[in-house]
Amino acid sequence: MDAIAPLAKSTARPGAGTALGGFGALFDPAAAGFKDPVLVAATDGVGTKLRIATAVGRHDTIGIDLVAMCVNDLVVQGAEPLFFLDYFATGRLETDIAEAVVVGIAAGCREAGCALIGGETAEMPGMYQAGDYDIAGFAVGAAERGTLLGGDGIAPGDAVLGLAASGLHANGFSLVRRIVEDGGHDYGAPPPYDAESGTTLGEALLSPTRIYVRGALAAHRAGLIKGLAHITGGGFTENVPRILPDGVAVEIDATSWSLPPVFSWLMDEGGVARTEMARTFNCGIGMVAIVAADQAEEARRVLTENGETVTRIGDIVERTPQLPQVTMIGLDEAWRG
Repeated sequence: MDAIAPLAKSTARPGAGTALGGFGALFDPAAAGFKDPVLVAATDGVGTKLRIATAVGRHDTIGIDLVAMCVNDLVVQGAEPLFFLDYFATGRLETDIAEAVVVGIAAGCREAGCALIGGETAEMPGMYQAGDYDIAGFAVGAAERGTLLGGDGIAPGDAVLGLAASGLHANGFSLVRRIVEDGGHDYGAPPPYDAESGTTLGEALLSPTRIYVRGALAAHRAGLIKGLAHITGGGFTENVPRILPDGVAVEIDATSWSLPPVFSWLMDEGGVARTEMARTFNCGIGMVAIVAADQAEEARRVLTENGETVTRIGDIVERTPQLPQVTMIGLDEAWRG
């Protein structure tokens, strides 16, 4: 508690209480500036990426992943993240590891503009092996009634923009770990796909998930966004359809951006089919934004001003009975490994 309290305090924002340690945490939406808010909640973890953090002995970025996986799911619905709670479970508490994790959680909360207002640390001997732990996060956001994003206005002719990812984010790591282990690779050695990087394979794989809150909210509040999709587990083929109304489909041009080297290496080293890559990983695009074609350049400008790297990656088309909801064009030409 002594170590965590100042980290939580560093995330303070209007509406959040200041004290930790009570049976519950308070948040006042009115003090945060909302008049008629609709609350949006999300919960998530970081999966087996934790295994790499443990193998490398680095725990100060995994908390950023935890926050990102939750708040990115809030912002795609047009909600501003308000507060965050974490759950840390282990067999025997090692305070240096727990504190390092919360350092990352606090950093992610500051980036997302939400307050870390509480959490739970659970010691459960017999449930976890020595050195193992698991984390989960819970985030709540809000939007004024009538401003939520649902994708209802998406129509043929709309443009599809891709926001660059910062790496693998936090999905597909069971496959990543299998590829690393089957190939006899060392997490402490330079990345095979970038031997001159000055970092290790483990550190490269631990690059934290990008938080898209600032840019996505700015573009939404400017009236430029029709729909947003967070590219997590399920990749393009399962996440983009979640925001598509009936009667439309999306065509994504895989030649419109360069596949980052880590994905090319995983594809070649693991013999992963291109279609499976598009279903499992973000492949360099962590968020998809759908906008009117005549507003695509303005949306790009607003997103870029807020730190995003933006590429037009496709179009919305009318869906026919023979057309899947997502068509990936040019995979063989673009993703050669």
